[in-house]
Formats: sequence, C-alpha cells, structure tokens
Amino acid sequence: MKVLGQVAFLLLLGGIWCQNNRNAKASGKSTKKSTGNQGDVHTGSTRDDMRLHFLKNTQVTCNDGTAAGFYLKEFRGSRRWLLFLEGGWCCYSKETCDSRYQNIPRLMSSAGWPQTKRGTGILSSQVEENPHWNNANIVFIPYCSSDVWSGTGPAPTPPPRPRQAEYTFMGSLIIREVIKDLIPKGIKQAKVVMLSGTSAGGTGVLLNIERVASQLELLGAEAQVRGLVDSGWFLESKHQRSPNCPETVSCSPEDAIKIGLRLWNGIVPDRCRQLYKRGEEWQCFFGHRLYSTLTSPLFVVQWLFDEEQLRVENIYMGGQSLSEEQWQYIRNLGQELKSSLRDVTAAFAPSCLSHTVITKSNWMTFQVRGTSLPRALQCWDRSLEATRNNRTPARGCPFHLVDTCQWPQCNPTCPALVDQATQQELTLLQMLVAMGLDLQKLGLDPQGAEGSLASMVSNGG
Repeated sequence: MKVLGQVAFLLLLGGIWCQNNRNAKASGKSTKKSTGNQGDVHTGSTRDDMRLHFLKNTQVTCNDGTAAGFYLKEFRGSRRWLLFLEGGWCCYSKETCDSRYQNIPRLMSSAGWPQTKRGTGILSSQVEENPHWNNANIVFIPYCSSDVWSGTGPAPTPPPRPRQAEYTFMGSLIIREVIKDLIPKGIKQAKVVMLSGTSAGGTGVLLNIERVASQLELLGAEAQVRGLVDSGWFLESKHQRSPNCPETVSCSPEDAIKIGLRLWNGIVPDRCRQLYKRGEEWQCFFGHRLYSTLTSPLFVVQWLFDEEQLRVENIYMGGQSLSEEQWQYIRNLGQELKSSLRDVTAAFAPSCLSHTVITKSNWMTFQVRGTSLPRALQCWDRSLEATRNNRTPARGCPFHLVDTCQWPQCNPTCPALVDQATQQELTLLQMLVAMGLDLQKLGLDPQGAEGSLASMVSNGG
C-alpha cells in the first residue's frame, strides 16, 4: 500500500494530534519505570488536575508489561462519574505493533506518563468550559493496550520485558480493574456513570458499556450507566484491497480487526456476537451494526465528514490532489452517515470536516440548528431523568441533532479548514480549487445561484 495509506491506517480511529506526538516524544525520552500503585503530583500542579493512579492488580498491564492506570479528579460529594477512554487506533501484528512501539510508545507503555493531567472540554473542571459536567468525578483512562479496548489477553511476565517479547492486550480488563479501584472512591454510590471516549475510545465505549453496566450492578450500585461515543461511529471501507490480507499495514480496517481479534483475545458484546457466525464478530466494532443490541442509553457525536473515515480511503483534505471520484465519495459519506444515525435516539452530527470534539476546549462553539453539544447533552440528561422518574420530558430541549444541509462545511459553526502546506485557513471552495478540482466542471460555480454550494456554505445550509 502507498505511504499515504500507511499513515491513514495508523491514524484511523486515532485522534492522534500534535499534542499526542509531543507526549510521545517525552515518553520516548523518559527512563522512569511506571511500577507501583500510586503517583505523586508534580510540582506546579493544581487542585483542578487529574492525578495518576496505577492499577492495584499488577497482572493487568499495558502492551509492554508496564503498569496500566488512570487519572482521577475527584469532586467530593458528587454522585456523577465521567469515565473517559482515550483513542489511538490499534496494532494487530508484530510488524504493526513494533512500529507503533517505536513511533508512539505512550500508546503501548506507561513508562513516560506524567503524574498529573489537565482536563479539557467535557473533562474540564471549569464551569466556563464545561457547564454541565464540571462537578463530576472525572476519570481519564489512558490507552496503552492497542486493541480498541477489546482485549482480554493472558497475564504477562513482570516488567521489564525484552523488546522482542510478545505484547499483551488487555483493554477490556483495564476498564474492569479501573472500576474496581474506584470502589473506595465512591463509585458504588454513583447516581450516573457515563462511559465516554473519542475515536478508538468511542468504539471502546460501544464494545464495553454493557459489561460496565453489569459490573456495577453486580457491585450493588444503582447508577444509570450511559455511553457517550465521540467520532467512533465508522462505516466500512469502500477501498478495494487484496482479499488475502497479509499481516501488514496494507490491511483494511475490517481485516485489521479480524486479525486483531485473534491476537488480542478480543471480546464483543454478547447480544451482538450472537447475531454473527464465528469469524464475523468484527462487525460488532461498527456502531450501526451494534447499536440496536445495546440496552444502555447511548449518545453519538459524529462529524458527518469525519477526517479519519476519509483517510481510510486515502483522502486528505488540504494535503494532496483530489479526484472527482474522491469528491463524490466525500459527498456520499455525509448522506450515508446520516442514514446510519436515523434510528439513534440521541445524536449530534454537524456537517463538518473534522475528527473528535468532546475534549476540545472550544467544544461549546459547535452547533446544530442553534443547539450546542453541551446543551444537547444536558437535554438528554434531563430526558433520561424524567423517564426514570415517570415524568414527561420537557419540550423544546432537543438531543437528536443531525445537520440537514448536504455539503461539507455547510454548517457555519464548523472548525476552519487549514491548508496543510501553507497553514492558511481556506473555505471549502478554495480548498477544492487548491486540490485541483474544476468547480465549473463539477457544477460548483462559486458565482452560481441560490442553490449552489457557495450559497449553501455561506447560509449554513
């Protein structure tokens, strides 16, 4: 596969941004081993920081055998808990895992994790940035299992481990152990537990929410367990690849998951697994196939023109030329994602080109039909509370918000598009021209009438 395809495959489901790369470099330079069950807050930390805790069960680890763990910001007296699963795609063979370990070590090892972390977006404790969830107990679970949070692999040998050793995949077990370790912190008394995640972490929510609900119920908790899936609702790839996928980065995401499930000893929700014959369990990684089998309330946040979905098809907005066929795929993607969300009770889907949103500091600025995402989540929260208490949900408080305009960036609150070469902000039309498309040939005359793309973009659909 071309180099672009390799990059695409690594980034899919990832949400691996510049800050992550900086963290990875710091991790690579660190020589400190993450052993033990506690972390000291570094100098300069504040009461708003989340503090690192390593799992008490030392047999459940990251890929390389270092201690897995979580970051916690407690809010004394609160009975609301927000558990967040980090994203970062996966690896599914020795070759892909070795490459991942070399290039993004923090996604496979806790060796370089900082002792504290500051939450942003829905993880922030600042009311201005997070008006409805700032007073919750916030738990950030770093992704170091490379298995889309599905693995139940065997216990590893104690660290340090040889670099040539087999990796261990325990994503689902890590979630289970985090909840166990939160019992002394009061999670059994929780009123609401929201399992959230971005990208691969969002898919991890889909795969694990029923197990989390069952675990808390067995512990005697009366909490309502909910799921918040951000940019983890993907469609199958349309890019044709070799039917006999080798264990290399040439695999499609579907084939990677098929191979990975065996390597990870991965699990999917029981009710979904029963729908598919042996060997077809990979289909449960796709939300539109899994959703109807889930019983826990779920809120889906999904950009209708998700950048990582496009990367799977070797489409990089602002980074390369664009063919007419690729533009047609982009146009169709929005409609296909809309269709897949039609029966989802709670959704927020702006017609934008982007990836992930709930942990961005400016997450409050994006709107669909005049309603922001935090407001939609609050409306959903109120509706669930009303239903639990046999009351009629309030009118005029929407939480199924899917853009109706047909084009990328037709929502005026969309994040700005940036030319990869110049770092200049561009309109969609400017970007299409820069990527080599003939707008008039495609019927996209910028000087066109009311029904043109330019008019739709300027008017917000």
